[in-house]
Order: sequence, then structure tokens, then C-alpha cells
Amino acid sequence: MTDSLYNPLAPCRWPVHLLAGSVAGLAEHCLMFPFDSVKTRLQSLCPCPETRCPTAMHSLLSMVKREGLLRSLKGVNAVVLGTIPAHALYYTVYENSKAYLLNNPRVSSSTSYAISGALATVVHDAVMNPAEVVKQRMQMIFSPYGNSLECIRCIYIREGLKAFYRSYITQLTLNVPYQCTHFMIYEYMQSLLNPHHNYNPFSHLVSGGIAGGIAAAVTTPFDCVKTVLNTQQTPRFNTTYRLLTQNGHTAYYKGLADGIRTIYYLRGTSGFFRGFQARIIFQVPSTALSWSAYELCKYLLFMRS
Repeated sequence: MTDSLYNPLAPCRWPVHLLAGSVAGLAEHCLMFPFDSVKTRLQSLCPCPETRCPTAMHSLLSMVKREGLLRSLKGVNAVVLGTIPAHALYYTVYENSKAYLLNNPRVSSSTSYAISGALATVVHDAVMNPAEVVKQRMQMIFSPYGNSLECIRCIYIREGLKAFYRSYITQLTLNVPYQCTHFMIYEYMQSLLNPHHNYNPFSHLVSGGIAGGIAAAVTTPFDCVKTVLNTQQTPRFNTTYRLLTQNGHTAYYKGLADGIRTIYYLRGTSGFFRGFQARIIFQVPSTALSWSAYELCKYLLFMRS
């Protein structure tokens, strides 16, 4: 399929992007979810046995052996419910913004990709942030919640609605540079591997994996801060861990700067790279699968119509 037919879908075929984006989001977040659980535990300030394991794979095997395979999937239903609308809007905003900006001769292509990625991220995170909070609370080793609905109810009663958006600014601080980097590298790799922008499964898979891996690597410190903000209310420890204990229902870490100070105080600079390996292992195949699923759905829906 030629570039003239396949690429200009964005301005006129937004339902295609909604559906394809939903499928892509499910592929990205669900298939590698156990490694995301490992990453959350390593980055959280709550002590867990996984921190003593030499690699992310050893951490996952330790978790599964101790708690069972299903425990590594706890919280995935919250991700599914948040991902479908969030990724549908994410790809729709990105494609439409990109198509609009690329038609402006005063805006370079790389700038168009970066701006489109930033706009898509703001919309995506507004929908996804509450699901991310619930997911990470469920992933914790001492999580007291039996299911996602119970988790939502408890968070709302004890901490209020603001708890679902406490990490929103941090999430944007993480995801805007992540997605700008991600989209620019993906589009650049496409220009090398697939210059005619035909449907090419291999190029989408490779470009997506490389883009996701590089973007994840450079934004890991902010991901650590986000995890600390999202998981700080789970649960109380004895006096050995009094620095991590919550005082009633008041959050110790109220925002980005507070989270950065706390991580540095408790763990030093290495604390900002906790879960680095697990994040890369999760992100590379996830983004590769996401772009592959998105481009496949877009192609099939376009051909069918």
C-alpha cells in the first residue's frame, strides 16, 4: 500500500485510530504485565524480597514461586479498563495532530512528532492516571485489596479523589519527554526501515521496540518518583521502617519535588534507577507489540473500508 493511501488516514478516519489504539494499548500493557509488577515493587519504598534478586527475571521467578503466577497479574483488570479509552484517545490525538502539523511548512517533521506526542500524552494520562494508581497499589507485596473495586473504594474513602491524581504532574513530567522521544525515534526508524511508509510488520516491530527501549531508559528516574507517589499509602510497617510509615491518612510525599527528595534521602542516586532492567524488559516488547498491533489494525480496517 502506498504512502499516499495509507498515511493520510488521520484527518478523516478517526474511528480507525480509536479501535486500533484500543487494541494496541491492550497488547502493550497486558502481555508483559508481570514484569511491570516487578518494576513497581523494586521502585516502591516498601521493602520486598525482590530487591535482593540479581536480575528482573530472578525477581519475577521469586514472586511467582512465593505467591503464585496469578499474583503477578494482580491489577491487570484496572489496566484493561483504563487502557482501552486512554490509548484510543492517545493514538487518535497523535495521528490527527501529526497530520495537521505536517501540513504546516513552518514546522519541521521532528517537531511535529514531538508536539503531537506531547498532546497525546496529556489526554492519555488524564484518563490513565487513576488506573495507574489502582494498578500499582494492587501490585504491592503487602497489598490488602482483594480486587480493583475494593481498592478504588478504599482509596476514595481514605484519601479522597485527589489521590487518583496525586502523581499526574509527575506522570506528565515522565511521559511527555518519554513519548516525544518515543515518537521521534519511531518515526526516524520508519524513515530508515520503511521509507515509503507501506504496511511493513518487521519495520513496525523493530522501530517500536527500539523507540520504547531508548525512551524508557532515559526516563526511568521520573518513573521511580511516580511509583513512590502512587504506592506510598500501602501499608504500615513496624518501627524498623518508621521512615516509610504513614501518619494516618496524610501522604508523606505530596508531589514531584517531595518524591525526588525522599528517594535521594533514603536511597541516594541509585534509587532513581531502581527497576531499570525490569522497565526495559517490559517496555521493549510492549511498545514493539503495541505499534505492530496498531499498524495491523489500522491496515486491516482501512483495507476493509
